[in-house]
Amino acid sequence: MNEYLTFSLTVFTGFFAVMNPLANTPIFLGLVEGEDEKAKRRIAKTSTVTAFIIVATFVVMGKYIFQIFGITIPAFKITGGILIFYIGFEMLMSQKSKVHNAESKEEEGSIAISPLAIPILAGPGTIVTAMNFVTKANFLHIAIVIILFALIIYLTYLAFTLSEVIVKKVGQNLIAVIGKIMGLILAIIGSGMLIEGIKLGFGLAT
Repeated sequence: MNEYLTFSLTVFTGFFAVMNPLANTPIFLGLVEGEDEKAKRRIAKTSTVTAFIIVATFVVMGKYIFQIFGITIPAFKITGGILIFYIGFEMLMSQKSKVHNAESKEEEGSIAISPLAIPILAGPGTIVTAMNFVTKANFLHIAIVIILFALIIYLTYLAFTLSEVIVKKVGQNLIAVIGKIMGLILAIIGSGMLIEGIKLGFGLAT
């Protein structure tokens, strides 16, 4: 029981760090600027549901994807660890992805799918984090990952629908601080993945 509790806490922390619903609220507001409340809710719903379907597919089909492309677990952990560390490092340095600064006006449906669902919510970092949790997992582990990701997606949906209130109440400065903390957590998770991958690759894992 303690093993599954620890695993659940690790999964929740990892997903919360990489997706960071609070930090994504200003991004959402910037992308839906000028839309009415109904349109904002539709965009929030479409983007979160799409992101859930994408990541859940990778979680369930991860082993088959590995087999099809000949991906080994050590190689995945090393590459994934570097990627997640880099994303966390960017967050610590307050560097924003170009897609977060997009100024072009797109149609409602297009905004929901890209850039919101992909890559802001279901980006490489999220997919790598999810697949890392199930590389050596049983069905219960996979179920826990999907359930907790669904919880994070729901929290993200709430954050999007309440984005204006959250930004006003919490403030940009506190949101920036939370983003840096999440970046540090991501960098640590990435380092752990990298070390584990090296140990597995060189047969040093105990």
